Amino acid sequence: MDKVHGIDLNIANWQQLLDTFLTDAFNIGFKIIVCIILYIVGRKLIKWLDQVMKRLMLARSLDLSVSSFLRSLVNVLLTVAMLMAIINFLGINTTSFVALLASFGVAAGMAMSGTLQNLAGGVMILLFRPYDVGDYILAQGFEGTVKAIQIFNTVIVTGDNRTVFIPNGILSANTIVNFNNQKNRRVEWVVGVDYGTDYDDAKAVVQHILDEDRRILREPASFIAVKQLNDSSVDILIRAWVLKEDYWDVHYHINEQVYKAFAAHNITIPFPQMTVHLADK
Repeated sequence: MDKVHGIDLNIANWQQLLDTFLTDAFNIGFKIIVCIILYIVGRKLIKWLDQVMKRLMLARSLDLSVSSFLRSLVNVLLTVAMLMAIINFLGINTTSFVALLASFGVAAGMAMSGTLQNLAGGVMILLFRPYDVGDYILAQGFEGTVKAIQIFNTVIVTGDNRTVFIPNGILSANTIVNFNNQKNRRVEWVVGVDYGTDYDDAKAVVQHILDEDRRILREPASFIAVKQLNDSSVDILIRAWVLKEDYWDVHYHINEQVYKAFAAHNITIPFPQMTVHLADK
């Protein structure tokens, strides 16, 4: 009879363990589902707040560079706050969690040195303003229009519609060419003509093309000269000044006009060639 009661007691213990396990699993599963919902709702709320900030800043005509930086900063802070709230909901003591992170402060600082450098670089860019949102810049081999200045990166859109994210730390410590700082830009061409070509005729043809294009400024005056006596050609240097917004249109248009005008005046643009003289033995 005791043996029977012993078996019954073991069964009861296992049943109690199973009930406890199922209850704990249900509670953990419930918390995980709630956390996922909180995360999704939180992200949507942060995006909504970002759009509200964007509209408010536009209404107050806040500088676009400052606006994009502040929006990026608020987005990061709200995301961190949301994650801390989710951790707290899971029952993890946030004080202990922060203390745990602090214990790895040195290692984390070393690992995040690049990130902190980018943050500092973003602050430096906003303070010294080498460029603003909307400026056309050349940096790190990429040329395009600045779309946003975020806390860690600057976003530019290239002429072929590529979006490039460049770390602010690199930008603040390297050379940046800002094409928007000046009203005018100088366009330069180098055109080769055959040896034996009447240079004065070629120069007159080019000068006529420049004079006919109203986008080319009269002051400073355009400049035409022989740049170099090359192996296969006489290279003519052409320089003209235009408004910065007309730069590329003028650049490509004058290329086309020079090619057509030279053909019409029988001025040959040579290709690289080599003349070989065979000596008799």
